[in-house]
Amino acid sequence: MEFNRVVGTRRSIRFFKSWRPVEREKLQVMFEAANRASRSMNADYFRAIVVNRDDLDAETRDALRNPTTTADLDLAPTYIFWYIDMNYVEGAQDRLKALVDQNALSAAHGWSRAYVDDFLWPQVLEPISKDMSAVLFMGAVETGIAICNALNAAVDQGLGTCMHAFTANETMKSLLGVPDTWFPVWLQLVGYPAEEPEAGGQRPRNPISTLFFEGHTSRPFEEDPEVTERLKREGMLQTPGPFPYRAQEVKMLSRMYGLPE
Repeated sequence: MEFNRVVGTRRSIRFFKSWRPVEREKLQVMFEAANRASRSMNADYFRAIVVNRDDLDAETRDALRNPTTTADLDLAPTYIFWYIDMNYVEGAQDRLKALVDQNALSAAHGWSRAYVDDFLWPQVLEPISKDMSAVLFMGAVETGIAICNALNAAVDQGLGTCMHAFTANETMKSLLGVPDTWFPVWLQLVGYPAEEPEAGGQRPRNPISTLFFEGHTSRPFEEDPEVTERLKREGMLQTPGPFPYRAQEVKMLSRMYGLPE
């Protein structure tokens, strides 16, 4: 699938083919995509644990629930638990100096091994490592970037996926072997969509002119109609929801799975 169409087709899928497992190779593609995400300090901010739904008993799955994680927890065959490794600053000096050595960070931009050791580490990175709010903020941003790559890789392979909060209880922590230094972020549900991949049409979004600006907040970034039309042809901008038959689709899926209508 072309990139623009992947971005445009991504939806939060909540009806999955509960009987169809996700191939391991497709999960590998998702993880490779996440691993290629942009990251400051070349640090490994994130960790993820993939679990087959049916390897967890009903009681354990129920303990994960919160008000937003409902029936789809029973339908998705694959769970990916995403965490921030709060120790990601460790080794930053060596990783940055390695980037200097391969000229990814060059003298043209002020980088050198001495700059890393004598300024960046003592003045910037070490203080950050002692400020847990800063560690959490940076970790959340960088982990989110990686998750976005995994989301799009799932869509590109014909999978459905959705992000949820989850209850990170001590039972799950022990069951999955989660260290104390990992901070829970999201539960990603993955499977083949039982609903149409368009899931009732593209979600409503405000015009980019309300979110982006040129040079000053008084100057909105206005859409170019020709670019808008091209993005429609390429699939980034798609028919907004709901489709006329969406209510009927949801009703039939709810009946099929024995869920409230």
